[in-house]
Amino acid sequence: MTALKIMVTGGAGFIGSALVRHLLKDTGHTVLNYDKLTYAGVLSSLDEVSADPRYSFVQGDICDGDLVTRTIDAFRPDVIAHLAAESHVDRSIDGPGAFITTNVVGTYTLLDRALAYWKALDADRAAAFRFHHISTDEVFGSLGPDGKFAETTPYDPRSPYSSSKAASDHLVRAWGHTYGLPVLVTNCSNNYGPYHFPEKLIPLIIIRAMAGQPLPVYGDGSNVRDWLFVEDHARALRGVFERGEPGETYNVGGNAEQRNIDVVKAICAHLDRRLPREDGRSYAEQITFVSDRPGHDQRYAIDAAKIARELDWQPQVTFEEGIAATVDWYIDRPDWWEPLLKERYATQRIGLPA
Repeated sequence: MTALKIMVTGGAGFIGSALVRHLLKDTGHTVLNYDKLTYAGVLSSLDEVSADPRYSFVQGDICDGDLVTRTIDAFRPDVIAHLAAESHVDRSIDGPGAFITTNVVGTYTLLDRALAYWKALDADRAAAFRFHHISTDEVFGSLGPDGKFAETTPYDPRSPYSSSKAASDHLVRAWGHTYGLPVLVTNCSNNYGPYHFPEKLIPLIIIRAMAGQPLPVYGDGSNVRDWLFVEDHARALRGVFERGEPGETYNVGGNAEQRNIDVVKAICAHLDRRLPREDGRSYAEQITFVSDRPGHDQRYAIDAAKIARELDWQPQVTFEEGIAATVDWYIDRPDWWEPLLKERYATQRIGLPA
């Protein structure tokens, strides 16, 4: 594979940083990380690769068209991997405006400036260029007890977050159809793994469990998600922008459907083995059921047959392996997450409108 120059927006976020680490450790590609460094952008997630001469960083907002243009023109990417987004459903309930601004207006701005750059490329570079938009399975809405989301599933977003991502997906496809920009879209299931900001279910439960605090589970815990280890996702993204067909969409899933309550119990069971409570009791005794999230989707599940068939990608990490590795990482790396609790988010409940 020819070495590429890849501009990753949101490269200090959870999935973005996993992609940057993967590209610098496992490929010969050069990476520019463009990130605004909002509350969930954590540069220390990239400490292990930040000294690599193939890595560079620009602090910037994707809504800042002039800076986006200057950055693109200076770096001259072969690929723009667009991950910059507001991403937490609960926060979108509290303040949807930021989600519309970043996810919709920001994606438009990036598309607009990427299109101008692409049009000015010579024929060979223009043919090789890719704009890869990374999205979510939440745009498809909620499933009943059966079935899975396919690439052709109609959109039915239910939250401000998923609605903003659905809008951005449509913009990307429109720029491909109308202007010919070589676009790719991926829709992924729930990611988890190391360096996950503590507001999300799995790191929140791990951190609260170790602190001896109640472990909040929404509703009756029966909501189902398909869990994808973030390093598997990074490999999938690389496969899509290296070998995917422009104009196509690829679903990326972990083949690991779990009820939320079972996820929490799995975390507790591994903590019981790795870091037993002093009183000898199980962490599961800390589980507390709380009022459900407004409009909480019941079930997501991804059909990832297309990416397996066309790009030879499948998840390599089972849910059991991934949960164990993730719990172990949070036990071993309080140096990463403790400052976040002090400075940005202390695991309090959010997403309950007045």
